[in-house]
Amino acid sequence: MTPGPGSGFTLTVLGTTDLHANVFNWDYYADREYDDPAHDDVGLAKIATLVRELRRTAPHALLIDAGDTIQGTPLGHYYAAVEPALPHPMAVAMNAIGYTAAAVGNHEFNYGIPHLRAFERQLDFPLLAANALTTTGAPAFLPHTTVSVHTGSTPLRVGILGLTNPGVAVWDKTRVDGHLTFPGVVEQARIDVPALARQSDLVIVAAHSGAGLSSSLGDLLPFPENCAALLAEEVAGIDAVLVGHAHVEIPQRHVVNRATGRKVLLTEPLYWGKRLSVMEFDLADTPDGWQLTESRAHVRHTNTVPEDPAITALLRTAHDRVVTYTNSRIGTCRTAMSVHSARYQRNNALDFVNHVQATTLALSLSLPAAAPFPTTAPLPTTHPLPVLSITCPFTRNATIPAGDVSIRDVAALYPFENTLVGVELTGSQLKDYLERSATYFRPQTTPGPHHPDDLTNADDTPDSLYDVAAGHTAPLTYDIDLARPAGDRVTNLHHAHAPIRPEDRFAVAVNSYRQSGGGNFPHVPTAPVLHSRHQEIRRLLIDWVGAAGGLDPAAFGTSGWRLVVDGTPVVIR
Repeated sequence: MTPGPGSGFTLTVLGTTDLHANVFNWDYYADREYDDPAHDDVGLAKIATLVRELRRTAPHALLIDAGDTIQGTPLGHYYAAVEPALPHPMAVAMNAIGYTAAAVGNHEFNYGIPHLRAFERQLDFPLLAANALTTTGAPAFLPHTTVSVHTGSTPLRVGILGLTNPGVAVWDKTRVDGHLTFPGVVEQARIDVPALARQSDLVIVAAHSGAGLSSSLGDLLPFPENCAALLAEEVAGIDAVLVGHAHVEIPQRHVVNRATGRKVLLTEPLYWGKRLSVMEFDLADTPDGWQLTESRAHVRHTNTVPEDPAITALLRTAHDRVVTYTNSRIGTCRTAMSVHSARYQRNNALDFVNHVQATTLALSLSLPAAAPFPTTAPLPTTHPLPVLSITCPFTRNATIPAGDVSIRDVAALYPFENTLVGVELTGSQLKDYLERSATYFRPQTTPGPHHPDDLTNADDTPDSLYDVAAGHTAPLTYDIDLARPAGDRVTNLHHAHAPIRPEDRFAVAVNSYRQSGGGNFPHVPTAPVLHSRHQEIRRLLIDWVGAAGGLDPAAFGTSGWRLVVDGTPVVIR
């Protein structure tokens, strides 16, 4: 905080969000320093340098975070699943940097409530989530905190409210159902903000909810996924919102509150620690208390500074453990396979994921419920239902090289903590599901040649919402006809070389995110559950390679799908 104009002061509040377990500027999947086309840098070690520089001129600057802290890299996985008893590097780093408070993000729940509680106990600052409630309606986390900043005259009281995303109830249903409930962001703020505003001179909300009104939840919840701007417009008493969740950059935006006519400041730094938001509030010390006169924000880029040597010294050993683990050799691969082409043609990397998912489900359906669960045991010859599997291309860059294969090679195929779920679908429901997936493609009038970018990502649909289905012991084949309207594109849908009838029944392996409603795919959230043992799919892939010792991409996939236009195969250039 620095002296401001006249008899006032300027309070500096710094903000991060969506750090996703990035401490160092390191890409664990590539085993080298992080780099991207924009040459951004990532990690708390870089954030620490910017914070230290800014606190030289604003020594009492507050630092808050808007959530999604502990999941997203092999480091997050390692300290949740491999060495969970060790101090979490994100907690160690955030304590050392001097965070004031942090909101709970939806990905905080990916490893379960006990792990989140263990992380919370390690923090020197409060973890806030006003709209995470126990089944009795009591707050499960501290809803808000008030910080007193000593100005040299009248103390300035800053209230910080944390709000998480109501989508947790969908995306991590298996972790939170029966334990926690998640009211809407705006709805909960209407309850908490008035009291917080009465006891504070300045109210800042850390909201793990994007600024716009987009949503992947469909009608699964009565609350919007992204609504930070609506929050600022609708709830009186808020002075600023640190926005999270959407992974976009908003250096500065002002929204006018409809009730008061006052401007509310919004800012969102880019994800993974690529940016630091810097908010400045000019306040006047009046007989009626501190009054906000002006607010502004900008973002600082972490690629402009080196890593903080204190953070690197503190966490080098923790980082090295993860590097050693992810580089551990677990097998070999006969020929390289990459996810790159998976969005427009059959792909052996996705075939591999579908093979492991389907094999695991088939074993589960053939074993007694209480039996030990081997993922590489001999496959029984009969199953109650034909087994299918569905997965998606999470990233275009994942590659398993020819030759030695490490944990990081396999983990790159599956960067999320989804678990395997088996559900029962009918033939008509399977077609509906694939029709939803086929909306990923842009309509075409000729078979081409087409560049892949001209075919995919219709309406900005991400690759992770394009799902590919495959058979297990019998092939599943289908065409996606881009000359046909969305909702009527899937043709020639066959299993075991026979047309699939609407009444046919299948056991389908999906991930927990889809089964909980993530992506708003039809039928799966309400389908009968045949298998749910909280098996992390990434772990299943790693264990499969380790047990098999080798990968032969040509051996995966008894299925196929293709893009066509009026029945003629699309040509890719």
